[in-house]
Amino acid sequence: MNEQIRSREVFLIDERGEQIGVRPTNQAIELSMDRGYDLVEVAPQANPPVCRMMDYGQFRYSQSKKEREARKVQRVSALREVRFRTRIADHDKESKIRQVKNFLGEGSKVKLTVMFRGREIARPDRGVSLLRSVAEEVKDYAKVDSPPSMEGRRINVVLSPVSAKSKTNKTAHEVPSKESDEGEEKNEDENP
Repeated sequence: MNEQIRSREVFLIDERGEQIGVRPTNQAIELSMDRGYDLVEVAPQANPPVCRMMDYGQFRYSQSKKEREARKVQRVSALREVRFRTRIADHDKESKIRQVKNFLGEGSKVKLTVMFRGREIARPDRGVSLLRSVAEEVKDYAKVDSPPSMEGRRINVVLSPVSAKSKTNKTAHEVPSKESDEGEEKNEDENP
């Protein structure tokens, strides 16, 4: 940037992106300062190096903004596990379902596990029905990635979060139907 550029000549591009051509570095710096911009080296490997007139503060801000967006996109979703027992109380089940919804809201995948102890293993259908009921409870927040599978004394199901786009599409379709139902009720009340 500006005086930090070491080469004698640079290929100059103005603030609008138009090519000015090869200029001595001193002349390019003076020209950019006269216009109120900084001279920034955008391609130092080129021969001669390519420099552009720009507001360096604004350039750094836009670069950091792009990096933040890229980090958001490539965020790795963690796999969280919530464990159940076949004989779970209703309130405990509701608490665990809330926990599952929170994990899904964060964008994490959730592994639901039913653990069997002792003779409980003789009735794996209870574990499968428990997992299906939990998956049914969170169907607005998640979709089932893998069906119930038995691994030793456990049954597992993996849920992945539903994208925000599909959530908005579902709510957009549901709202008009509710309004139309209300409109029908009003019409019935008006015509006794």
